Amino acid sequence: MIIKLEGKTAVVTGSTAGIGHAIAQGLAEAGASVIVNGRTQSRVDQAIAEIKSKLPKAALKGVAADLGTTEGAKALINSVPDADILINNLGIFEPKPFFDIPDEDWERFFRVNVLSGVRLARHYTPAMVKRGWGRVMFISSESAVQIPVEMIHYGMTKTAQLAVSRGLAETVAGSGVTVNAVLAGPTRSEGVEKFLAQAGQQSGKSFEQIEKDFFRAMRPTSLLKRFASNQEVANMVVYLASEQASATSGAAVRVDGGVVRAIV
Repeated sequence: MIIKLEGKTAVVTGSTAGIGHAIAQGLAEAGASVIVNGRTQSRVDQAIAEIKSKLPKAALKGVAADLGTTEGAKALINSVPDADILINNLGIFEPKPFFDIPDEDWERFFRVNVLSGVRLARHYTPAMVKRGWGRVMFISSESAVQIPVEMIHYGMTKTAQLAVSRGLAETVAGSGVTVNAVLAGPTRSEGVEKFLAQAGQQSGKSFEQIEKDFFRAMRPTSLLKRFASNQEVANMVVYLASEQASATSGAAVRVDGGVVRAIV
């Protein structure tokens, strides 16, 4: 299968590192013009340089904006008024016991993980419908259906993304625009690497041992028994953005390493 996205403009939020960065690179490799987004210009510039080092001919544009705010969303929309592909990847996570999570954290997680995607989908999707083609994706998580006890506020936002994704898919039914959620499993993203590095410093254990301990204790249903790579998740996103995936909409597509113990 050869995926070609020439002539398409793709906005990838939170794409300076991790899964978002891999998605931006994958879409660029398929020929799309990609908007790289992060909160600071330095991070955006660095991410673009990294992609350019591998794909010198990639069509890239950077927009520094904090999409967890109304002002940030407006800045991105003003800079990029139209898009064919929208990947709502921006997200934050933080392990914290339920009884220690204040209102401010619940609100912050909802603003960043959910409202950022709602604002952009609300802006970009109507033009996709008029053209009769478009792709909208929400990068959710297996935590949407198996709420992690160590970060319930994060799981709540991932479940909310599933609701928004399915509802929007039904809203644009029959238009040629597809809307899907991607349920990523435990992935070796930048944030996860930092978290594991800190755990390693405290325990004196190697990454390999911490990884084994994590899957034995925290994600025992995993069939992969390891962290997925950013590229493994990005591959599914690039496919769902393609013409070949035109019959997939309203779905919660799992790239979770088999963590979710269900056959549907």
